[in-house]
Parts: sequence; structure tokens; C-alpha cells
Amino acid sequence: MKFLRFLLFPFAIIYDVVTSIRNFFFEVGFFKQTSFKIPIIVVGNLSVGGTGKTPQIEYLIRLLKDGFKTAVLSRGYKRKTEGFVLLNSTHSAEDVGDEPLQYYKKFNTIDVAVDANRVAGITKLITDNAPEVILLDDAYQHRKVKGSFYILLTKYDDLFTDDFLLPTGNLRESSSGAKRADVILVTKCPVNLTESSKNSIKQKLKKFHKKVFFTTISYDDQTAGSESILVNDLKDYDVLLITGIANPTPLLSFLTEKNVNFKHLKFPDHHHFTDNEIEIIKKEYTNLKSSKKLILTTEKDYVRLENRVEALSFLGIQTSFLEGQEVFNSILKNHIQ
Repeated sequence: MKFLRFLLFPFAIIYDVVTSIRNFFFEVGFFKQTSFKIPIIVVGNLSVGGTGKTPQIEYLIRLLKDGFKTAVLSRGYKRKTEGFVLLNSTHSAEDVGDEPLQYYKKFNTIDVAVDANRVAGITKLITDNAPEVILLDDAYQHRKVKGSFYILLTKYDDLFTDDFLLPTGNLRESSSGAKRADVILVTKCPVNLTESSKNSIKQKLKKFHKKVFFTTISYDDQTAGSESILVNDLKDYDVLLITGIANPTPLLSFLTEKNVNFKHLKFPDHHHFTDNEIEIIKKEYTNLKSSKKLILTTEKDYVRLENRVEALSFLGIQTSFLEGQEVFNSILKNHIQ
């Protein structure tokens, strides 16, 4: 795989040239950007793969929903509908995408919509729902919208400064795109991240002149869904683990640390499960011999599986700051006000 990526290096150079020209045309006004009168908070990254956008969006929702009329707009990745859709209780993950449906189910005081055309989607939300702030999910490269505040995520063990452009690396655009950010969040850090490690990362990001924050992912204390089981008690169960996310490694490590006996069925990110795959999952669960057994999945996968698999539980996650949480909150709220 590494050798193949090396062979594709010339294509990465071409990709760099194309994306750099595109960004330049937006910067000089040759390509149109649309601004809006209300705050538009853009959350995204420079790379493909899981940097923790979903829990970060949820953190922002919790932070803002009680003080501001908040809406979330996503493209609705892999959905089967087209155009603008405002989520309601009849929608499935196939209709609107797993992440938007997750936001809608968890937060009943906000509006959640999907539209691949972000300008049209924002305009429709403002006209019909009058939000005071809109969170744009995974829209860092969507330059047609001029966001009012940009939050750039980069994973602790896969910093964008250490990466290269597609297809040789995983970057969607050059690392110079970080200049558009208002703040940079280093995500999925170890809870015990040392000061020397923080300083080393800050040194790598220093040239972008952005405020840097460090966050980590914490798992809920107990499962939700069909079974509510304390995480510390999962060691007494045989667990069939189903994942369809970009990087399940942190979850696997967490369960291993908790001495959980699990069998892992791994699927691609945002995977839509076929009827045959559902039957395989059910068969694998039946084959578990223990009287105490459980099908466990991620919260994002749960919204795609809950109506198709019985006895299904999930383990939720949240993002939290290692330090500087109040500073970050203040920066964002001051921007909105």
C-alpha cells in the first residue's frame, strides 16, 4: 500500500496544483464566496478520515443551544435523497445520512438539515427557520460559503503537518489551508498528554499563528439502546462489536483495556448494510454461546442499524478539552454575540 502511494506521487503534485489554484481564485475573488448576516461556524479538517468532527459538532451544540437558536447543516453523506431536507421524525439514515440523524435524535431544540449546496441550504434555513447561528459540518473545503468562524481539527497521532496530499497522503488540500482557521483543535489526544508533547505539537503548528487547543475522546460510562450496561461490567459479556466508522482503533483499544471479550465485524465508514450483512450479524450473534451476550456498536452506526437488528446497544462518546475549555467557549460565544 505504501509503495502504491509512492508511485502515485506525481498525481499528488497535480492535485496540489489544482487545489491551490482553486483556493487562490477564491481568495482573490475570482470565484464567488457568499457571506451571511448570522454567524456561520465551519467545522472540518484538511485530511480524510476520522478526526472527531461528529463529537465536536455535538460539543458545540451543547455549548450553544440554550443561549442561541442553533441549526446544523450537513451535506448528508451517502444519503439517497437530493436537495434540501429538514430532518423530522420520519427520516432514516438512508434519507439524510447517519450523522445528521444522530444530531436530530439527540437534540430536540435545534434544527438539522442536509443540502450538498451549502449556500442554498443556509439560505433556506435562514428564510424558514430563522436560526441565530448555523454549524456547518465537514465544510472546511466548501469555499463557496464564507464562514464567519473556522474550527480546524487535526488528529493527535496524524497531524496535517506530517501528512501529504492525496493520493500519496490523506490531505484534501495543502497544509497552507490551515491559515483560514480561527482556531486549531488537536483531537483524540491521550488523557495524560504531557506538556512536552503539547509544546512539540504547538511548535509544529506555530507558523500558522492560530490558537491551539487539545481535546480527547471520552466514552460513556454505560451502554445505551436495547441494553443499559455499565462499561465496567461488559467484561462479563460476550460482545459482538459492529463498526462502520473511519477509525475504530480507539474503541477497540478502550474495550481491550476494559478486558472485554469481543468479536469485531468491521465495515467501511458510513456503510449502508445489505440484507445479507444483517443476516451475517444475526448469525454471528446467535453463535455466541454465552448466556450473557450483546451486540455493541458506535452511536453513528446505531442510527443505521437500530431498526434492522434487535438487541442492539451502542457506546456513546463525547469530546472534552484537556485544558483551555473556558477560553475556547468564551472565544466562540464572543464571536457569536
